[in-house]
Amino acid sequence: MTEPPKTRWATTVDGACIAYQDFGEGSAAIVVIPAWFSHLEEYWEEPHYARFMRRLARNMRVLTFDKRGFGMSDRLQGAPGLEAQMDDVRAVMDAADVERAALLGWGGFAGVPPAVFFAGTYPERAVALCIDGPVHARRCADFPWGTADDEEEGWLARTTAIWGDDDFAAEFAVDCFGERPGDAPTNDPGFLRWLCRMARFSATPSGMQAVERMWYATDIRGILAGIHVPTLVIGNADDDANDRAMKQYAAARIPGARLVEVPGSDFPVWIADPEAYVATIEGFIASVRHEQAELDRVLATVLFTDVVGSTAKACEVGDACWKELLERHGQVTRAMLARYRGTEVKTTGDGVLATFDGPARAVKCAQGICAAVKPLGLEVRAGCHTGEIERMGESGADVGGIAVHIGARVAALAGASEVLVSSTVKDLVAGSDLIFEDRGEHALKGISEPWHLYAAVS
Repeated sequence: MTEPPKTRWATTVDGACIAYQDFGEGSAAIVVIPAWFSHLEEYWEEPHYARFMRRLARNMRVLTFDKRGFGMSDRLQGAPGLEAQMDDVRAVMDAADVERAALLGWGGFAGVPPAVFFAGTYPERAVALCIDGPVHARRCADFPWGTADDEEEGWLARTTAIWGDDDFAAEFAVDCFGERPGDAPTNDPGFLRWLCRMARFSATPSGMQAVERMWYATDIRGILAGIHVPTLVIGNADDDANDRAMKQYAAARIPGARLVEVPGSDFPVWIADPEAYVATIEGFIASVRHEQAELDRVLATVLFTDVVGSTAKACEVGDACWKELLERHGQVTRAMLARYRGTEVKTTGDGVLATFDGPARAVKCAQGICAAVKPLGLEVRAGCHTGEIERMGESGADVGGIAVHIGARVAALAGASEVLVSSTVKDLVAGSDLIFEDRGEHALKGISEPWHLYAAVS
């Protein structure tokens, strides 16, 4: 990706337009929730940001956006609350047709609460939660690392007065980022000019002030114990004692959270080399997805059916009649699946893939389908196998795994109106009223070991 991604707009439930970008490739998606002020297109003018985002998008699909009130999103009166900003995340995911994604909240305090709140409210849509920043801003008795009220008011008055003013670029950078090491980008004249321009493009001084007051008053600590999404708290090896304590606080209060330190001491999008940072996120998400895939594996019996000689039959009866036959075949098949408590996974042209929690019901359903379609002038072949399957897809509606492949290969060897089953199925239904004939061992395409097959006899 050489050019900045295209900016699009999502519409929230209350009608706000949220500017977002959707870029990168990969089976995993991540929603990057930005800092307290942002402008999607101006961001890409900063080389550190562009480098970080391109690295993040190398192996993942990335969604990022301007919160309402900032940048290219709708400017609103006052400050949008935490619930509204959670709706921004949901609207962007819906617009991009992303059902589940990891969340990355960064940039001091403002990026973390929306990520945490969304993960707690919609755990079914959050694959993982990654946070780099404190969960609270205000100093209090049980949070001594925050900012005192008088310090906050002083900072706010000073920052509002020089907001985006090029004449005060260095002071503005210190107000935004604090004192930085000598080689920090805040000492780069080009970065300072960009930072001031970003502020002007992002928000007005009064808009910034309203949102900053809202974040300072927000306290999400009470919901941390209710976060059950796998969580990564990202620490920086060069964090000062205060920052380190705040991240340890978050990791200790989110159940099962993992605290990992990466090199550096800067916000992620300003680090010179993002490799270690992004690799840490990628590794965490990969481990979570692997664990979820293992947990999504269940024992089931798969059934494949297929109309025998479908091409010849279609040519014989004509397109219109063939379409009607297929519709009636589908009705019969679904009726049998309902009778034997099968779950239709998907149609396969002129057949079906279904799963059952019991092998006997799968075999009897297959026999029922074979018998029921004969009056239509059709014959089907069917195959059954029992094994561990993996629920796939965002909703878990699809299935995969070696057991599914074996079931398909067994069905392909069946004859007209024949139900073939693997030896596993035959052994599991011992004691039932099902009768089988031995069909010998067969080499199944793509399967290393031969399988003994049996035909269910009516």
